[in-house]
Formats: sequence, C-alpha cells, structure tokens
Amino acid sequence: MADTLAPVVRTTTRLPLLDVLRGAAILGTLMTNVWIFASPGSEWSVLQGGLGSPDPIADPSAANIAETVFRFLADGKFLALLTVLFGVGLAIQYDSAARRGERWPGRYPKRAAFLFVEGTVHFVLVFAWDVLMGYAVTALLVAWLLARSEKVRRVAMWTAAGVHLALVALVTLAGMGTGDSAPDGPEPDAVDLYAHGGYAAQVAFRLENAVALRIEPVFSFGLLVFLFLLGVRLHRAGAFTDTAEGRRIRTRLAAWGLGLGLPLNAAATLGGDDFFVLGRYGAAPLLALGYIGLIGIALDRLWIPATATRALGSVGRTALSCYVAQNLLCMLLCYGIGLGLADRLGGSGPWWVMGLWAGVSLVLAAGSWLWLRRFDRGPLEALQHKVLSPRRRSPA
Repeated sequence: MADTLAPVVRTTTRLPLLDVLRGAAILGTLMTNVWIFASPGSEWSVLQGGLGSPDPIADPSAANIAETVFRFLADGKFLALLTVLFGVGLAIQYDSAARRGERWPGRYPKRAAFLFVEGTVHFVLVFAWDVLMGYAVTALLVAWLLARSEKVRRVAMWTAAGVHLALVALVTLAGMGTGDSAPDGPEPDAVDLYAHGGYAAQVAFRLENAVALRIEPVFSFGLLVFLFLLGVRLHRAGAFTDTAEGRRIRTRLAAWGLGLGLPLNAAATLGGDDFFVLGRYGAAPLLALGYIGLIGIALDRLWIPATATRALGSVGRTALSCYVAQNLLCMLLCYGIGLGLADRLGGSGPWWVMGLWAGVSLVLAAGSWLWLRRFDRGPLEALQHKVLSPRRRSPA
C-alpha cells in the first residue's frame, strides 16, 4: 500500500455533521422526485417534457412563486450533495481498512456489487430514476483511484469535470439551436399507465424502457466521478471535523458556494428550459457545496434546533432505507395502484405536492428515530451488513 493515501488521524470528536448532511440530502432529493410522482406520466414524463416549471414572471401568483422557489432550492443540489457524501463515505471506508492493515480495495467490490443489486431491484420494482446503480459503478472506479497516487486522483478528478462540462455545454447549445420546439408533453398511454394501470404493467414498462430511463447516470458519469473525488478531498482536508480548520473550510464553502451558486442557478432558472441541463448538472453542484458550508455553520453555531438535528441525523443514519422508503411511499400515494393522488389532484396546483413532501419527510424522520431507539442500523443497512460482514469461524 505504498502508493495509497495515508489515513487521516483526528483526535477530536467529529460533529454529527455527516449524518445531518445525509439526512438533508435524502429529504432534499425527495423535494425533486416528488414532482415526478405527482406529474401525469410520472417517470416517463421526465423524458417527455411533462415536468415543466411555471413561469413566475409571466404569472407571479403565490402558487407559481412557491413552486419555483421550492424547485429552485432542490433540483440537482441535493443530488450533488448526496454524491459528495458517497465519496466521503468511500474515503472513510478506505481509512478504516488502512488502519486495520487490510489490502485495498479488498472486500469493497462486493459492497459495490450489493449496492448495484439493491439499485436494480429499486429501479425495477419502485422508481425508475434510481441513483444507487450509478453510484455503485462510480464507486468501483473511485475505489481503484484511492489506491493510486494523489497526482493520478487529481488528474482524474479534473479530467472528469472537464469532460462533463463540455458535454453539458454541447447539450445546452444543441437545445438552444432547436428554437421553440417544446415537447408535446407525456404520452397518453404513459399517463394512463401510472394513473390506472396495474403494478405488473408498470414494472414491465420500466424493463422495456430501461435504456432511456437509465440515461441520467450515463450522461452524468463524469460529474459523479468528480463529486466522489471532491468528497474524498474534503474528508482528507477535515471539512467535517470539529476543528478550527474544519470550521474555516465550512465558512469558505458557504461563501463561495452560495455567493457563486445562487446567482448562477437563478440565471439558469430564469433562462427557461433551454438552460435546464446547465442548471441541474452544471450550476447546481456549486450551490450544493454552499449547502454543506451553510448547514455546517448552522450546526457549529447551534442555529438548528436539537429536535431538527436529531430528526435529520436519524434519517442520515438510515439513509439507504429512507431513500427507498420515500420512493415506495410516494409510489403508493400517487399511482393508481395505491391512492392515485396524482390523477385525483392533478391540475389543482402545487400546494398538495409540497404538502406530500412534508408529510413523507415527517414520516421518515419519526420512523427512523423510533427504529434507531431499538436497532443500531436501518433495515436495509442491517441487511447489507449481514450479507457483507465476513463470517467468523466458530471455535474448534
């Protein structure tokens, strides 16, 4: 292991920051995904122009302004935050293996394979826009890079960022060149499928359209690699520790992330659909770094009530379980196989969608807190631990 990163040794107690950030990231991704569940055509509407945001300038009603702000704060930002935290988690696992004197990546490919299987099951049975499959593939590459030199990681990180930004620029320019040819909206068959179709038909639809529905992790692979490696660098720098250096880094993240991220994301939002890709996959990750700094500062200065900290921390400690659970709950609440709220309340404005997000978030926070009072891990985390933990030989 001569050409690997040396483990970072910290003598101070770590803030609950990582768990709180994971909890915020999980609930934040739901702020984006809830609009998919609530839209006609649901998962297919993402590719059919059925998720268009309102224009608060043309119609500055309270509903339009509230929906625009809600989406602006979430779209792409919390997904980027979650991606950075996956990189942090990978670096922590590497440090743990190094302290034990184990070879790297060792058993980690099995963990990534298990995550890929979990993501595949989640994609097929619950939600087409799953992130776990893409994370599993990215983690394998980044795990290999952790055993390389710092120079190799730095080159890989900035090369991935450059390729991704070039791709985003090309897609944005191509979209601007098409003029005003907006999509016609979701296909009637897809709308009927999610409003009235059976569960087996929805599963079959995902399988039949798997290539199209899996396009996001392919398109954003360079961004995933960059954010994973950025998470490693932030962890190594001590950005999540209760130290003067950690607080300094968090302050800089808040200043630069919010100072640049807010105006750039606002410009992309006001630019309309032509700048959607640039906003979600270009400007949003910058604001996500601002969120890390802002949440860190809020915890440092005790601005967040203890109840909210415990709630977010509980969701963060059971992040995998909560991620799957929130999508399962929304599926049962919105689709015709359950309560069918998307069809019943469609066209009635955005308030019920935002209320749905708040209700599911409260259920996850309360449920995870109650679960952790009795168990050490979330249900899916416990399953993962049971499957992947090395079996000890029984004494002779």
